[in-house]
Amino acid sequence: KNNIVVVHVVPSVKFALKAESVGCDAIVGEGFEAGGHNGADEITTFCLIPQLADALKIPVIAAGGISDGRGILAALALGAEGVQLGTRFAVTEESSAHPNYKKRVIEAKDNDTILVLKKIGAARMIKNEFTKSVYREELNGADESRLKSLLGEKRERLGIFEGDEENGMMEAGQGAGLIKNIPTVKELMKSLTGEYDNALETFQD
Repeated sequence: KNNIVVVHVVPSVKFALKAESVGCDAIVGEGFEAGGHNGADEITTFCLIPQLADALKIPVIAAGGISDGRGILAALALGAEGVQLGTRFAVTEESSAHPNYKKRVIEAKDNDTILVLKKIGAARMIKNEFTKSVYREELNGADESRLKSLLGEKRERLGIFEGDEENGMMEAGQGAGLIKNIPTVKELMKSLTGEYDNALETFQD
């Protein structure tokens, strides 16, 4: 009624078509590489975005595992009209995330995130003592009630904003392995556009 632009995050074509049918102006297609909560179908960004682009009339914004200009170019090549970068912007000077969170992301290698809590809403985060305990419980067949008990309340705040490196949820995408510094947002934007231009030139040459 108020002409507000609505952009909905979706993990699959099914949910994207539903979002389009009820009037969303655009969708963010988030692949399984993304930090935080993910879709149950486990579709990766590389596979999800072109299928969304083929199926929808509204714009598609790509998210999940994009951390530099090369990733932006790849997303556009797959049919996206824009990108959403979460973890990369969380690790900037202006970000309200705790310094311990930013440090852990910078230290992360390619395999330092894990997906846990699948029965109550899969979430990807940096590996720590909390994720180890949840992973062990899941292997042993923990039910939803037990997992909710382990999760407790405000676990994300404990990790991301209060900086508890071992007991908090430090949500981050697999692109964390590409993040090596804490720039200002201005510096990051300049870096992203430069990386994008350089990547594009390699194809034009």
